[in-house]
Amino acid sequence: MPKKILNGIVVSDKENKTIKVLVERKYQHPLFKKVLKSKKKYSAHDEKNKFKNGDKVSIIECKPYSKSKKFEVLGDKK
Repeated sequence: MPKKILNGIVVSDKENKTIKVLVERKYQHPLFKKVLKSKKKYSAHDEKNKFKNGDKVSIIECKPYSKSKKFEVLGDKK
């Protein structure tokens, strides 16, 4: 099964080697057919602490680093 790749914006970089990424997705309601937006925050591993608030990043699924951290930053700054 392929690993999930999500795109989002960094909303917090206070923790050491960790960033919080806000990912927004759109989906259609199964019964009412209305297009809805949902937002979710993911904790992602940032080894070099180089991403700051407002940066656009891609995160990829990986082995768990901790209870809540199951993603890591993919590639360099855009």
